[in-house]
Amino acid sequence: MQSKYVIVGGGAGGLELACKLGRKLGAGSVMLVDSRLYHIWKPSLHEVAAGTLDIHAEGLSYQMLAHDNHFTYVYGALEALDAAAHTITVGPIETQSGTHGTEVVLPRRTIGFESLVLAVGSTSNYFGVPGAAENTIALNATEDAERFRLTLLKLLAKAATEQSEQGVDIVIIGGGATGVELAAELREASGVYAAYGFGDLKPMRDVRITIIEGAPRILAPLPERVSAAAAELLAERGVRVVPDTRVTQIDADKVTVQKGDVYPADIVVWAAGIKAPDFLKNLGLPTVKGGQVDVTPELAVKGFPDIYALGDCALCVGADGKPVPPRAQAAHQQADYLLDALLRRERGQPPRGKPYVYRDYGSLVSFGQQTSVGSLMGSLQGKNWFVEGVFARMMYASLHLMHHQAIMGTLRTAVLALARFLIKRTTPMVKLH
Repeated sequence: MQSKYVIVGGGAGGLELACKLGRKLGAGSVMLVDSRLYHIWKPSLHEVAAGTLDIHAEGLSYQMLAHDNHFTYVYGALEALDAAAHTITVGPIETQSGTHGTEVVLPRRTIGFESLVLAVGSTSNYFGVPGAAENTIALNATEDAERFRLTLLKLLAKAATEQSEQGVDIVIIGGGATGVELAAELREASGVYAAYGFGDLKPMRDVRITIIEGAPRILAPLPERVSAAAAELLAERGVRVVPDTRVTQIDADKVTVQKGDVYPADIVVWAAGIKAPDFLKNLGLPTVKGGQVDVTPELAVKGFPDIYALGDCALCVGADGKPVPPRAQAAHQQADYLLDALLRRERGQPPRGKPYVYRDYGSLVSFGQQTSVGSLMGSLQGKNWFVEGVFARMMYASLHLMHHQAIMGTLRTAVLALARFLIKRTTPMVKLH
């Protein structure tokens, strides 16, 4: 197998680059490699976990996107890179075949490239906390969110029976955007579950949600006003926030913190940090202490001019000397920057000569289906504006639509948005199966 441009990773940045480059260059020039069959916008995984978003309705098939955007899709995980030979190895796809054990559906494959882009995202960083990897769920992928949702359904069913008065204890480690959004979505969803057949469930009493945060306040990277508003909204929803607290041990039924306090837990969610996937260290490329691939300001891997990296898996230092933050908007911007660079090369034009510069447009944090809170960055003197309520929620929803517009086009995105609006009026507000 051979392709001029091979992109590994179908997350927000990698998929947008594949779609836009494929539409420009046509069939046969662009290939996307991913270990999953369908794409979901990662910031919406907390909704999948809470059951307010159906992954089977939301997920977009890579095969469909490849057909519509004129790129080739390869199903499998990156196993190895031979930079000198300009090839990568994609692992086999295996499945269980009844009494015959494991059956190989797709064999191991070798793919040649002229230019390679790594956009493999990030995974959880447990910081060596005992029991964290074994006893928590981290919302890294759709299967994690679905595992959380099914576990929650079982616990809610048990809590709603007359024989059980224990309720459900949910502990979220980390008060960043993921942890805060999940807590708010769970509180809203628990009320909906009570209305859909869990009649004896009293959400505020029986579903106890705790956020444990190591920093002095939740949403620490955001302005204090946003953090304070978020804390107030969580308090109104009966979510307990424990700031300035370090977790020292996580067991199957409890979380222990440095101060000696113990928090009972039926489900523990890890949302306290991310790192680059471990396999990047085995590719023969330069990596930094956190495991990210070390790239130039032009997003080329240092020492490898035909290999690029973007998003969470890449360490790109800006003009201010600070690393570009691992945020979705950075991945979007880097995808557009690389698109321009690769198209200029395709047309035989010289490089633009300008490094990638991260632009912070602000942050929005969802608090259920009705409201959001956040800050928007202004272009004048770097000031930011505090936003909240329905307006902020509309802006938050527009981010998802902008991503869909980039990979599907304006008309199809509009039709999809309308269809999902109508479907929500004829289906339960949470996924019950």
